[in-house]
Amino acid sequence: MAQQLTAKEPTAQQIAEQQIYKQMGVSDSEYELVCNFLGRKPNYTEIGVFSVMWSEHCAYKNSKPILKRFPITGPKVLMGPGEGAGIVDIGDNQAVVFKIESHNHPSAIEPYQGAATGVGGIIRDIFSMGARPVALLNSLRFGKLENERVKYLFEHVVSGIAGYGNCIGIPTVGGEVMFDESYEGNPLVNAMCVGIIDHDKIQRGVAEGVGNPVFYVGPATGRDGIHGATFASEELTEESEAKRPAVQVGDPFMEKLVMEACIELINSGIVLGIQDMGAAGLTCSSAEMASKAGNGMELYLDEVPQREEGMTPYEMMLSESQERMLFVVEPDKEEQAKAIFERWGLHCAKVGKVTDDGRLKLIHKGEVVGDMPVGALVDECPVYNKPSVVPAYYQRNAEIDTSAYAEVKDLNEALAKVMASPTVASKEWVYNQYDFMVRTSTAVQPGSDAAVVMVDGTRKALAMTTDCNGRYVYLDPEVGGMIAVSEAARNIVCSGGQPLAITDNLNFGSPEKPEIFWQLEKAADGISEACRQLETPVIGGNVSLYNENAKGAIYPTPVIGMVGLVEDVDHITTQGFDAEGDVIFLLGETKAELGGSEFQLVMHGVTEGRPPAIDLDTEKRLQQAVSASIREGLVSSAHDLSEGGLAVALAESCISGGKGANVAVETALRPDIALFSETQSRILLSAKPEHADRLKQNLASAGVPVAQLGTVEGTNLQIQVNGSTVVESSIQALERVWKDAIPCLMQK
Repeated sequence: MAQQLTAKEPTAQQIAEQQIYKQMGVSDSEYELVCNFLGRKPNYTEIGVFSVMWSEHCAYKNSKPILKRFPITGPKVLMGPGEGAGIVDIGDNQAVVFKIESHNHPSAIEPYQGAATGVGGIIRDIFSMGARPVALLNSLRFGKLENERVKYLFEHVVSGIAGYGNCIGIPTVGGEVMFDESYEGNPLVNAMCVGIIDHDKIQRGVAEGVGNPVFYVGPATGRDGIHGATFASEELTEESEAKRPAVQVGDPFMEKLVMEACIELINSGIVLGIQDMGAAGLTCSSAEMASKAGNGMELYLDEVPQREEGMTPYEMMLSESQERMLFVVEPDKEEQAKAIFERWGLHCAKVGKVTDDGRLKLIHKGEVVGDMPVGALVDECPVYNKPSVVPAYYQRNAEIDTSAYAEVKDLNEALAKVMASPTVASKEWVYNQYDFMVRTSTAVQPGSDAAVVMVDGTRKALAMTTDCNGRYVYLDPEVGGMIAVSEAARNIVCSGGQPLAITDNLNFGSPEKPEIFWQLEKAADGISEACRQLETPVIGGNVSLYNENAKGAIYPTPVIGMVGLVEDVDHITTQGFDAEGDVIFLLGETKAELGGSEFQLVMHGVTEGRPPAIDLDTEKRLQQAVSASIREGLVSSAHDLSEGGLAVALAESCISGGKGANVAVETALRPDIALFSETQSRILLSAKPEHADRLKQNLASAGVPVAQLGTVEGTNLQIQVNGSTVVESSIQALERVWKDAIPCLMQK
C-alpha cells in the first residue's frame, strides 16, 4: 500500500523495531493485535489512529466491564449511553439532554484553557444531539488552598469556566467545589451541560447512506491537542508540563456560531448524522459515525481546513482543535447545508463520503495513507479485567471508632471553624464570576440545594445538581457511591423536583493498581444499586482514570450529575428560611457517624473510619414523603443535611433566608456529635404554623422520623441540646465567616 510519509514519520518497520507505539500508549500485545487486524504492520498515521481509539479515554478498555453493571433503561429514557449525551422524556413531546465529562489532565497543565475547552466540549455533545443547551454545571476538586500552586489552578480553572460559558451565553447555574490535599497536583474539572429538545429533533452520530457526502464545519485544524486522548489516559508526572502543547485552545465566540448554525441545520431536517470532534478529533468522529451506521468512510485530508502549513495526515487526524463538527447529508442537500453555514459566517468543507466497505480510508495528496477496518477501531479494542484487591487502609479503618474522639466543648467555635472550611464555605467567589442569569430562565441561582431552570413556554422547570463526597468513597467505595446518588436525588427533591436520571464522571487513580480497581468496582456497585432503588438510570457519562500525584491516587470521586423535573413552578423550593414564626423540622434519625465528615477533618485533622451508613429503602421513603409534601404546598423551605451536619444546615438556611432560628435538640448523643454527625437520609424543613400538623401527619404516615426543633425567629442562631444552649451566634457573624473564608485564603 502506498504511504505518504515525511522525514519526521518513521516507517512501519521502524515503528516496530523502535517500539514507537509504546510512546503512544500501545502495549506489545495491542500492537500485535493491530498488525493482525491490518494483515501487515501499521504506518505512523495508522498506529496513531489506533492508539487514540484504543485509549482508555475513548475505548474504556479498563472500565467497560464495570460500566456494564449500571442500570441504563427506564420508562422515560429515550437515549442511553453510546451517543453524545443521554435523553430523558419530560412530557409534552419535550426531553432533557445532559451529560458530564472531565478535563482533568489538561486543567492540571494549563488550567484556563483546560477548563474552558472542557466546557466547550460538553456543550458540543449537547447540541450535536439536536438540543438547545440551557445550563452548565461543574464539579471541581483542588488541593488545600494554603498551597500557592493550588490557588493558581483554582483561580484559572474558574476563570476558564467563566470565560467560555459567559461568552457563549449559556448560564452556569450550579456545581460544587471540594478541597482536600489528595487532589494536589491532579485537580478534577468535570463539566456538565443540560439541554432541551423536541422528540422529533433528536439526532444521532451516524454516517448514513452509502455515497453521501461528509462535511466538516468549524475553524481550521491546527496542531493543538494532538494525542489529547492518550494524554488523558496516563498518569501526570513531572514530564507532563512538557505536554502543554497537547492542551487545546478554545474560542467561545466561534463555538456560538457553530452551535447556532448546527441547530438551524438540524431544524431544517436535512441532517442524517452529526457528531462533534471531541477526544481524538477527526479520528473518533469519523470512525464512530461509520461504525454506528455499519458503514465505512473515506476522508480526503487535502480538503480538511488547515491553519498551519505542512500538516501531516497524522497531525490532521489526531488534532483536537476545538469547535469542529462532522455531519452527513444527502448530495442534493449540500447547497442548502452550505447556505445555512454561510449565513453564520462559517465555511463548510466536504471532506469525505460514506462507503460500504466498513473501512476508514485516508487519502492525502492522491495517496492512500491509511486503510483500517472501522470495526477494529471502534468495537474490537481489547477489554481488560484488571485484578482487584481490598486495600490495607480499608481494613485498618474498620477498627477505628470515630465516636471515641475527645469531646469538643466549644461548639460556637467549632461551628465557625467548620463554616470557614473551604469545602463548606460560601462559593460566591466562584459563582459570582459566572453569568448565571443569561437567557433569563434561571429560577434558583447557585447556592441552594439544586439549581432550577425554567422550561420556556411551560409551567415546568428542570432541577439539576452535581454531587460526590470523595472522602466517603475513599473510606467505603460502595457506600460512598450509594451516598453520591442519594445526595444528588435528595438535592433535587429539596428543590421541588422529581429525580429523572443521572450522568456520572468516574474520577479514579490508575486501574493498573489492584487497590484502585477495587475502589472503582465497589463504587460502581454502590452507584448501580442506588440508581436501581431510586429509579434514576445512568444515561451516559465519562471515565477519567490515572488521576495520580506524587503521593498516590486522588480520593476516588465518582461525580453524579442529576436532573429532575419540577412539574409546576409553584413546587420550586429553596433552602432559606422563609418567614418569622415558621416551624422547623428535622427529618430522619441522627447517629454517631463522624467518619469522612467535615467536623472530623477540621476539628480532629483526620479522615478515617467508615463513612455514614445508608439504607436505600429509608432514603426512598424520605424523598417520596418530602416530595409529596412539597407538591401539597406544605413546605416553606427544604435543605439536605450533608457536609457539616445539622449545625451547618441550620446556619445555611438562616443565612440564605436572612433570618434567625431558635431550636432545641433532644438526643442521647454527645452535643458535638449530634450537631456535626453526617448521618444520611436527613432533611431540614420549615413550614407555616398552620401547615405544621398536616406535615407531621404526612411524614409519620410515610414512616419518616420527624422532630420538631423550633421556630424561625430573630437574627441569631440559637441551638439548645438537652436543655443547654451550646450554640448562640448572630447570623451576621456566621455569614461573615462563611463568606470571607475563600476570598481571604485567595488573598494571602
